Amino acid sequence: MALSEKEIEHVAILARLEISAAEKTRFGKELGQILDYVEKIKGLDTSRVDPTASVLGDEDVFREDAVRLFPGAAALLDNAPDKEGPFFKVKKVVE
Repeated sequence: MALSEKEIEHVAILARLEISAAEKTRFGKELGQILDYVEKIKGLDTSRVDPTASVLGDEDVFREDAVRLFPGAAALLDNAPDKEGPFFKVKKVVE
């Protein structure tokens, strides 16, 4: 599926990308190939295939919840890279 230069520019704007003329040509060709492949997939008969969220199956990879004793603030602060009094010291991120 061939894309016009205007369509490629529109996609670049949506993706917040600044692309050169050479990149427009390259990405237009690549995006066209992707869209051609999607069209092929659309043509497949999937009426007998159950919808799935994952092809790998559902598997719980989380550990069991367990009640543990809280080590206390002092023990937690021992692992801090920088601290000030009873607090973690971090760089200011808001001006």
